[in-house]
Amino acid sequence: MSTDATAALLLRLHPTDDVAVARSAIAIGTALAGPDGPLQALDDIPAGHKIATRAVAAGDPVRKYGQVIGKAARDLAVGDHAHVHNVESARGRGDRVKA
Repeated sequence: MSTDATAALLLRLHPTDDVAVARSAIAIGTALAGPDGPLQALDDIPAGHKIATRAVAAGDPVRKYGQVIGKAARDLAVGDHAHVHNVESARGRGDRVKA
């Protein structure tokens, strides 16, 4: 896949974001032209999900939309699938109702 084509697979919403959104499904091992330089998908990334474009240490904030959306539950490497299994949301999951 060409650099232009792999760049088109990712959408970073703000220059300070630590993640980009996969515009279509990305297979593990796919080499990508990330917004901060080349990267390789370390996991299968479903369309619409986030991929880390910068390393984030466990406990550090994760940014999307130029805002903190949560904190890393473990170290995130460049190319990791960033989702509920490794990012603790600061916005709430929305699937739990408080009584």
